[in-house]
Amino acid sequence: MSTILERISAIEAEMARTQKNKATAGHLGLLKARIAKLRRELITPKGGGGGTGEGFDVAKTGDARIGFVGFPSVGKSTLLSNLAGVYSEVAAYEFTTLTTVPGCIKYKGAKIQLLDLPGIIEGAKDGKGRGRQVIAVARTCSLIFIVLDVLKPLKHKKLIEHELEGFGLRLNKSPPNIVYRRKDKGGINLQTMVPQSELDLDTVRTILSEYRIHNADITLRYDATSDDLIDVVEGNRIYLPCIYILNKIDQISIEELDIIYKIPHTVPISAHHKWNFDDLLEKMWEYLKLVRIYTKPKGQLPDYGSPIVLHNERKSIEDFCNKLHRTIAKEFK
Repeated sequence: MSTILERISAIEAEMARTQKNKATAGHLGLLKARIAKLRRELITPKGGGGGTGEGFDVAKTGDARIGFVGFPSVGKSTLLSNLAGVYSEVAAYEFTTLTTVPGCIKYKGAKIQLLDLPGIIEGAKDGKGRGRQVIAVARTCSLIFIVLDVLKPLKHKKLIEHELEGFGLRLNKSPPNIVYRRKDKGGINLQTMVPQSELDLDTVRTILSEYRIHNADITLRYDATSDDLIDVVEGNRIYLPCIYILNKIDQISIEELDIIYKIPHTVPISAHHKWNFDDLLEKMWEYLKLVRIYTKPKGQLPDYGSPIVLHNERKSIEDFCNKLHRTIAKEFK
């Protein structure tokens, strides 16, 4: 394991030494591709599937799943206890929660599973602490709550983002608008819809050669970076919405609170005093993009008690039938 980490840090050191300009773009792209490949080895070690973490795999239930990610002692367990009424051990010392603690809330007719994950530490993406299992569970969620302590510096937000990005999680981003298709012959064919500031044919060839891909059609529909191209080639990136929860606002002034409200994707709360939970739940609903469909029995009024909940992007008749029962779609007239 240390050999992979040593290779990654050696490449990162080389990237830090390399000047960024047109001439070095291809070389930097190559180094980024190498890091991406090494990271993939870290996530999925060779020799079969990675063992599951003890107590980390929780069966998926409900219409959506939200993971609480954050450093130790920021109030994740208190938040879960007060939102879902589930007892997750709370104490004044760090690393109180050692496994995943599930909870469930009903909101606007949807059942939403909440997972209180153990605190992650710097270097989690490299396998420090329980980081790998925590982030593996985070990859299965529909939304991430990054819980931050409002009294601690905002660099914690950057550190957590860095750990999750290292594991192939892309927060509040949409997949790159790049069409990538491998083929058997014909070399690398690059088409650009808009002028490119970073990628040209040579850079694309260099990056793809690192993956031993010598024949492919690539269409760039926007000004893409080499990172975007690597994400598309790797194909294992997960794009998740994320809300930053700034906890412990009972310990700051109103003026500071006004400033915090201007940070995008954030909700300031006090988990202990249950302040601003309405705002948090409303934002959660907006980011989950859920749609409620009410069914109507023949000759009766619609049943407004228990809706069928689907995702905004997957709401075809087939999705609706599958949500009820797998066999319905087959017998559908």
